[in-house]
Amino acid sequence: MRKGLAPEDLGDLLEQPRVAVLATYRRDGTVLLSPVWHEWRDRGFHVVTGSRDVKAGHLRRNPHASIVVCEDGPPYRGIELRATARLSTPDDRSIVRRIATRYLGPEAGQQYAESGGDDLLIRLEPGELRAWDFADDFT
Repeated sequence: MRKGLAPEDLGDLLEQPRVAVLATYRRDGTVLLSPVWHEWRDRGFHVVTGSRDVKAGHLRRNPHASIVVCEDGPPYRGIELRATARLSTPDDRSIVRRIATRYLGPEAGQQYAESGGDDLLIRLEPGELRAWDFADDFT
């Protein structure tokens, strides 16, 4: 297993529309794991959600979060980011449209963005970053 990699060492992993797992913390300290759509941009993750979503409530109370993106097949590349989340309301729907289009394609992504459900941007920038792959085991 190769460790200590930078995001750019992972090839196209962060460009692929893989579902990420976002960890937030409940009031009692236990973890909620949520599958989320994401984009890697400007050396951090963007996740959009509804402002009334349980994840948003958790992050308002405790902004510590982790996100993981990984492959389920060789070379099993992955990245984990532990960070303090910043929450904001997007100025327009372009970020929602961009992320939805990444997962659903242009037409369905546009329709999803216009539905108005996702109105909160979660920004996760590197606090602690861990990236890995098993490329050496599959060459």
